[in-house]
Amino acid sequence: MTGLVLRLAAPLQSWGEHSVFSNRDTLRFPTRSGLIGLLAAAQGVRRGQPLHDFDGLRFTVRIDRPGVRMVDFHTIGGGRERGVPTAEGKQRSQETATMVTRRQYLADAVFTVAVEGTAHRISELAEALRRPHWHPYLGRRSCPPDQPLLLRDNVDDPVADLHQRVPLPRRLREGENLSVEFVTEGLADQAEAVTELADVPESFNRFDRRYRTRTVSIAAHPIPRRLCLAGSEFWESLAKYVKEGK
Repeated sequence: MTGLVLRLAAPLQSWGEHSVFSNRDTLRFPTRSGLIGLLAAAQGVRRGQPLHDFDGLRFTVRIDRPGVRMVDFHTIGGGRERGVPTAEGKQRSQETATMVTRRQYLADAVFTVAVEGTAHRISELAEALRRPHWHPYLGRRSCPPDQPLLLRDNVDDPVADLHQRVPLPRRLREGENLSVEFVTEGLADQAEAVTELADVPESFNRFDRRYRTRTVSIAAHPIPRRLCLAGSEFWESLAKYVKEGK
């Protein structure tokens, strides 16, 4: 097994798990379905195509900056079969019918993700991320990622890199130690929280989306002080980490 390391950062991200049409939620960390969607877009996998090639991947998420949850609303529709009621209790015509949807986002969040898989599969994904067929996005098409997205590929132990090598955008006070939350698949030892998510995609077909459940563990782990940097020091350290992997 080998892996790659991704950095997911953007003004807005959204990682829905049980969204319905008029109310789109977001979890506080990337979902498996969202991460597979990002990789599938880069590879040019069309909706409705089999997703078996992604089953063997394992994801570990480090929550570098949780961001701020925000709710936006969109007025959509017009020409829908079901009309929208007016203040007078009547129905708008199909040509003018609209609906309001509420959509949740994470603003200014940052995550570092370790993706583990076979060497051949990781090489395929790394090549796709360097030359994406469709532009990757962070949960929704309106949320393109900042660069760099792919930090390293063919990493022997990408999870260890999250713990010991990838810099974290945080300035510590004198004497302060930092613990960062990690989201891992399965039931982890000393997990502080364990939950089940319906985010394992079986089909991204527009009219037949199907998901399985998985167990996820969340636990805080200490991060070496040397990894916690801010400003130009952080970007220089991140560039050094990327360059050393080439």
